[in-house]
Amino acid sequence: MFHATVFTLYPAMFPGPLGQSLSGDGLARGLWALETVDIRDHGHGRHRAVDDTPAGGGPGMVLRADVLAASIDAGVRSEDTRPKLLMSPRGKPLTQARARELSAGPGVVVVCGRFEGVDERVIEARGLQEISVGDYVLSGGEIAAMVLLDACVRLIPGIMGRIESGGDESFENGLLEYPQYTRPRDFEGRAIPDILLGGDHARIARWRRERSESLTRERRPDLQPSISKTDPKPAR
Repeated sequence: MFHATVFTLYPAMFPGPLGQSLSGDGLARGLWALETVDIRDHGHGRHRAVDDTPAGGGPGMVLRADVLAASIDAGVRSEDTRPKLLMSPRGKPLTQARARELSAGPGVVVVCGRFEGVDERVIEARGLQEISVGDYVLSGGEIAAMVLLDACVRLIPGIMGRIESGGDESFENGLLEYPQYTRPRDFEGRAIPDILLGGDHARIARWRRERSESLTRERRPDLQPSISKTDPKPAR
């Protein structure tokens, strides 16, 4: 079973959105497990301090290495094989392939940073793998952790209604997903493309591939290598 352990200064933020919809249903059915560990439990002094000023000067505060290390050591057994991840804007970008790889494993240990960051020494000493959910900065790692977990959990067998549900989604085949339509057939003068209503599955598949490639060229040219060099005959 996929088991997620989240280290955070704000455990009350969880499960949050992860307790709803597909992930929440899977959590209730025991298809995956979630636990939170309050880093502040290992803080120093009467106020359980967890941070200090940056060495060398500068603004803000930094999460102390000794506090975070003590929290991780108390919350994760030495024989635990789950990858230990630190949500960080300087980390490697989270991809669909990475989410699928993680979802197939025993789970993850996720550390949510705060303040100006985490003391570099604990990252090195505890083998934390930095991972980013985008080229922007959040107030802390909790929301990023939820993004990571949602991306992983939805791929666990039994979470989605059909195994095929995720097969044609954006990034699964290196392309953005094709446009989707449903009832009503006509909406404010806009009709569902006739090809989707004709029942010719080969033509529909070809049309969807063409639209996926077109959208990818337009919106994500960085994914261009994923587009086949030999375009199929256009669906009419």
